[in-house]
Amino acid sequence: MLRVHRADLGVLRRRSPVVVAGSGVVGWRSLRAFSSPSSARTWRKPEAGWMKLNFDGSSKHSTGIASIGGVYRNHDGAFVLGYAERIGMATSSVAELAALRRGLELAVRNGWRRVWAEGDSKAVVDVVHDRAEVQSEEDLRLCREIAALLPLLDDMAVSHVHRGGNKVAHGFAELGHRAARPRVWRAAPPDKVLWFLRRDADRG
Repeated sequence: MLRVHRADLGVLRRRSPVVVAGSGVVGWRSLRAFSSPSSARTWRKPEAGWMKLNFDGSSKHSTGIASIGGVYRNHDGAFVLGYAERIGMATSSVAELAALRRGLELAVRNGWRRVWAEGDSKAVVDVVHDRAEVQSEEDLRLCREIAALLPLLDDMAVSHVHRGGNKVAHGFAELGHRAARPRVWRAAPPDKVLWFLRRDADRG
């Protein structure tokens, strides 16, 4: 059984298999569910021992071309890793889910076992917490791939934040539109997100 370390991280819900849009089953593992009645408006630091992932997907209305991005920070609010990638034609929900999947892949690769994931798409966060149905087969495929990564983590939380608290991840997603290949930044973030990184660290 996973443990609740701090009251404002909400409550645990033991996840049972979830039937999604009549198309199949997503085997969500236990996730820490945030019980706050409203979404956060600003970025918050994780507690010691956790890594905070903010993720974002971007789909251009004019072209349908999508990109993903995300950022990992530690309990001091310090930048650890960022990523960006153009993924081709995709809906906004596919882009958001792909951004979360990529972030979790990087957590597993780097040995980070406690991850707090946060995004500004309430629809995607609601899907993860069974409060909404998946709308397409591609969304369902990504949900299953995300679920397959969860057993590789010791503990995970997922929450929603308003766009103003997700500016760094949004900046990485925008960089993805211009990336010729998938990019990962370690230690030194790109200039585009520096101001927001400093702002979040001061506020968090």
